[in-house]
Amino acid sequence: MPVSAGPGSPKSVHDAGWAGFTTLLEYKAARYGRTFARVDRFFPSTRTCSQCGRITEKMTLNVRSWDCPCGATHDRDVNAAINVLAAGQADNSNDRGARVRPGLVPAPRGEAVTHPHAACPTRSMEGTSVL
Repeated sequence: MPVSAGPGSPKSVHDAGWAGFTTLLEYKAARYGRTFARVDRFFPSTRTCSQCGRITEKMTLNVRSWDCPCGATHDRDVNAAINVLAAGQADNSNDRGARVRPGLVPAPRGEAVTHPHAACPTRSMEGTSVL
């Protein structure tokens, strides 16, 4: 069932849901100082060997595992996950090609409070004195 995403551009409910989910992930990543990366929709993650990088011919969806000429045997989903992770990490650079990592994000003051007397007992036990 199409849902209108604006004038003249129908979208399916699935597409609208996925767009909302990725928007939420992007927002949360920015909020907590993390990196959010998108991988190209047509990236051949299931057909690319995660060992040697060779891209095989297209496969039907019922093929769940395949053998690469380099000798590696791949589960289609696990191989795709490895390739998507590698592609997302490789795209973490600036316009000059230098690697960029987000800096450390200090915890908010109320979240990282150390009480000065946390190690001292608050009650005295019989026979011992409290400092």
